[in-house]
Parts: sequence; structure tokens; C-alpha cells
Amino acid sequence: MKKQENKYTPEELFGRPAKGWLVAVVTLGLLAIVVATLVPLLNHGFDHPWFRYVYAAGAAVVLLGRLFTPYTGKHPRMKRLHRLEAWSGIFFCVAAFFMFYDPASNRDWLAFTLAGGAVQVIATFLSARVASKELKK
Repeated sequence: MKKQENKYTPEELFGRPAKGWLVAVVTLGLLAIVVATLVPLLNHGFDHPWFRYVYAAGAAVVLLGRLFTPYTGKHPRMKRLHRLEAWSGIFFCVAAFFMFYDPASNRDWLAFTLAGGAVQVIATFLSARVASKELKK
């Protein structure tokens, strides 16, 4: 017996669209994280303490933005991928904690930043892939 596959409409697959201003705020938070990550890497030192605050603010904005944009669709895999994007915000906040906990070392916060970025990229690409597969059905 053949398993019947669920067919989702675009409304069921994507849910309600997120508010435009909230998407813009999350994007600005991600850009703040990128800028604050590049400053110590390009200067080869921690002589500018302001980048920690920019990073922490960007991480908090990303986490709050992800938490306040819940997934309203019905597709279970898309829901898990949306939740994974929220976890990337948690990784960024943990990285911000390690920036202030041990300012002399750049291993811990950089590792969590890379992990958060990898999770963000994976969730974004998989969301697009799942959506295209489901819409082809």
C-alpha cells in the first residue's frame, strides 16, 4: 500500500508572513554581529572595547526578533527549521556572554559565533529546499 503524501498550500506551508519591521530589525542585528566580529579579527587585538557591546546588542536583537516571530504554518519540518533559527540567536547570546567573561581569549566567543552562523545558514537553505519540494507536489 502506498503512503499518501500530504500536500500543503503556500499558506499552510509558510504561515502568516512576519512583520516587515521585525524582519528588518533581525537583519540589522545580524549585521551588527558581523561588524562586531570583524573588528577584532581585522585589528588583530582587542584594543576597541565597544565591539563587545555592539555584538551583545546585535545578539539580543536577533534572539528577541526570532522569539517574537513564531511559525504559524502547519508543516512540521518547517516548524522545526524555524525553531532552529531561534537556536542560532541563543548561540549568538552565549557568544556575547563569553566576550565579557574572558575578554583576553577569542576562542570561545568565536566558536559560538561560527556555530550560530552555521545553524542560521543551514536552517535558511533547508527551509528554501523544503518549501520548493513541497510546492512542487
